[in-house]
Amino acid sequence: MSYRGRIAPTPTGFLHLGHARTFALAAQRCRAAAGTLILRIEDLDAARCRGEYARAAAEDLRRLGIVWDEGPDVGGPCAPYVQSENFSYFLSVWERLKNAGAIYPCRRSRRDVAAAARAPHAEDEAAEPIFPPQWRPPAGTGRDFSEPGDFNWRFRVPDGEEISFVDEIRGAQKFVAGKDFGDFVVWRRDGVPAYELAVVADDVRMGVTEVVRGADLLKSAARQTLIYRALGAAVPAWAHAPLVRDESGRRLAKRSDALSLRALWAQGRGDFIRGFCGL
Repeated sequence: MSYRGRIAPTPTGFLHLGHARTFALAAQRCRAAAGTLILRIEDLDAARCRGEYARAAAEDLRRLGIVWDEGPDVGGPCAPYVQSENFSYFLSVWERLKNAGAIYPCRRSRRDVAAAARAPHAEDEAAEPIFPPQWRPPAGTGRDFSEPGDFNWRFRVPDGEEISFVDEIRGAQKFVAGKDFGDFVVWRRDGVPAYELAVVADDVRMGVTEVVRGADLLKSAARQTLIYRALGAAVPAWAHAPLVRDESGRRLAKRSDALSLRALWAQGRGDFIRGFCGL
């Protein structure tokens, strides 16, 4: 297959330097492979996503000189390129996973899981809480559901299975299901597909062959590999870029307004932004 890459901002705030460098890297890798670059707006979180941030993201990317071949503004064969416009598709993917027995309905909250991880003899209290396998319902639970309902739906991970891949930036990676991560949420009880399901569903639909994103999502590659397998889809190549951190060593967040692209443009620091991003 020819190379198909994507840049996928979530419009919950203005882009910062970390976003810019990762998106620039995605564009550079795509152009080096003579591929097709897709812009996708991941706006499923209706409570936090805003149209003004989506418009600002597109403007900032253009100002950096990043040009995409498919997207909300230019169209393409894989429309829609805005996730909130494609809910029925995500629901069909939920149904496929449900019918395959890969997911199940769950009443346990994030607080329940965190409390279980803090129980006596927990191996590493600082680690990501692992969903207790004894809380899983019997195999096949939920197959008779016609809609997600008022449940979180979790992916049933194969405990003990090693998920290995070679990241194009970080090299060989290995995660063990049930140890490094547990059963994870793919559909939220508020009726919204979770990140892990939504990005896999869209990357499959759009034929994405390489995913370039921040290193904070490295473990998600292992989770998402399991979803690809459950859907019988090809797993893309992975490239996880180093995170950009502030002076105190914390990774940048959208609340770091001083390092937002908007603030830096306003200070006349466009050359600094482009140089930082290798453009």
